[in-house]
Amino acid sequence: MRQTTRLALPWLLVIVAGLLAAWLRYGLVQPPELAHRCTAGNGPAWCLLRQWAVTGFLTYAFGWAALAAAVLALCWPRIIAAWLAAALGAFALLMYCPEGGALALLTGSLRLLRLQARRPAVLQHRQRDRQAQAQP
Repeated sequence: MRQTTRLALPWLLVIVAGLLAAWLRYGLVQPPELAHRCTAGNGPAWCLLRQWAVTGFLTYAFGWAALAAAVLALCWPRIIAAWLAAALGAFALLMYCPEGGALALLTGSLRLLRLQARRPAVLQHRQRDRQAQAQP
């Protein structure tokens, strides 16, 4: 995979998580006509997804999950952990959990930036080591 794609992919996936949360909030949770269809008793199948989303932000589950991912990103220096914290933070921020979401988004983003900035230096160091070992 090219270096540019490798650097941009986690950020694009954070944006996708934010777009998914925006669709869930503004397209499925907030419209009153959809809420009325789901409270009628025998609503469509997507009412279960809507109910899970509402339960998730009423119990602050999205915020707690985002905070747990932020702690993981701080303890485990891997790009996947930093991405998870940023993505869950963006999701929680849009899904009515602003405190935990904002902290996780900030922590995950800063950690992701730091890990991506460090990665080229590590790769250059490994390449120099291979070249030194190849020379007699």
